Amino acid sequence: MRHNKSGRRLGRTTSHRVAMFRNMVTSFLTHERIVTTDAKAKELRPIAEKMITLGKKGDLHAIRQAASYIRDKGTVTKLFSAIAPRYKERSGGYTRIIKLGIRPGDAAPLSVIELVEEELIKKVPKKKAKSPAPVKLVEETVTDDTSTTSDEIVVEVEQEVVKEAE
Repeated sequence: MRHNKSGRRLGRTTSHRVAMFRNMVTSFLTHERIVTTDAKAKELRPIAEKMITLGKKGDLHAIRQAASYIRDKGTVTKLFSAIAPRYKERSGGYTRIIKLGIRPGDAAPLSVIELVEEELIKKVPKKKAKSPAPVKLVEETVTDDTSTTSDEIVVEVEQEVVKEAE
């Protein structure tokens, strides 16, 4: 039994799984969103968030720690110069997982894992604006003896509505 054993094994050996997640984190930070299976996305999230937290620290030790895990030097540079400053005020929750459905080939559940883009702004309750009084439309009947067209009637009704609204 696997009591108190954290993490999904994903049917891979330990070395294969570690290598896969290093590649996935590198791709994720390079492209800022990737499509993968639900289980892989859920396992990738804490690793990616730790890398962003290292990026927020920004000291030499953090750069070396991130470079030891991320496989591309350009991605490490992007992490420390572009990605981490975006989340300077945010204390966590840098990623989101959106479920896409199932993959047609093997029916695996797919998801998109992406960086959260919006700024962290406190919501201010909206004040309800008073709506104008309800407008009553007046219907006019057209008789055969008058020579008004339907366009003229529409214009007359619009003028009445404007007058009532004022």
